[in-house]
Amino acid sequence: MPRGARLDAPGTLHHVMVRGIEGMNIVEDDKDREYFVTRLGLVATGTGTSVYAWALMSNHAHMLLRSGAAGLSTFMRKLLTGYASYFNRRHKRHGHLFQNRYKSIICEEEPYFLRLVSYIHLNPLRAGLVGNIEELERYRWSGHAVVLNRIRHEWQNRNAVLEYFGKRDSSARQAYREFVASESGLGRQPELTGGGLIRSIGGWSEVKSLRKRGEKQFSDERILGSGEFVKEILDEVDDGRKEQFPAVPMEQEARERLELLCREKGVSKQALQAGSRTRQCSAVRKQLAGEYVGELGMSYAGAARLLGISASAVNQILLRCRNKLQ
Repeated sequence: MPRGARLDAPGTLHHVMVRGIEGMNIVEDDKDREYFVTRLGLVATGTGTSVYAWALMSNHAHMLLRSGAAGLSTFMRKLLTGYASYFNRRHKRHGHLFQNRYKSIICEEEPYFLRLVSYIHLNPLRAGLVGNIEELERYRWSGHAVVLNRIRHEWQNRNAVLEYFGKRDSSARQAYREFVASESGLGRQPELTGGGLIRSIGGWSEVKSLRKRGEKQFSDERILGSGEFVKEILDEVDDGRKEQFPAVPMEQEARERLELLCREKGVSKQALQAGSRTRQCSAVRKQLAGEYVGELGMSYAGAARLLGISASAVNQILLRCRNKLQ
């Protein structure tokens, strides 16, 4: 399938995610991390890209940035191609390092900017790379310490973040610190890693409520924001080019979640889809059934096909989960 172009206008706010191919590490040690971060800064400066938040993990990375005059694609090509060449040379390997293309979501600034900054900077804490919020403030491989002025990276636009919290640097840093701490208990927040109507308005239950009221909203899988914001973005793209921008299908997103969670839990995807009833497979099905129906808006039958069970079994999983919550 040919690769589609991106919504790539200069000055657009993007949440960008890159992953190692087949879940492999993109960094092996601090030397790799140092090279990635240094290259990130050089390419951002060279392309006029504003970086507001970032987190480098073992097998993936998140960035919140505003594209420069050259656009996002040029920035990402220079960052990833150069880093992959270095990594392969150093570790004597060949082939692709990153999984397919990077994923980028255009974000509406007003409701999402600060939530995305905190979400990205909290990644090391959620993953257990640091033990608590205090350790995160000294963690070198995330932009959180830069905002707090514990680490200096001139290429990171910390002032744009702190302006939301006040004019004086010291009091703004304290307010930012308190905000991130308050956000640290919110968990994975999957709505911040993708676009579309379900994520933009807060879940499938909200979408159904919208439909019952007979209200319509523009939505697009590549855009996180209100219907008005989505329409504004798409109106800037002429009709001929719109056809070049295929949205990420719901089932593709579902398959990616399945593969990632199976790797994370050490479960064979083939065994799960063949109907295995092991405790590990059941736990994966339970988590994904909730995400597929509640977040992605999949039908019970669609979720069942991917999970190796019947639609009625998906229904029973969701009923048990709701009963526990009550």
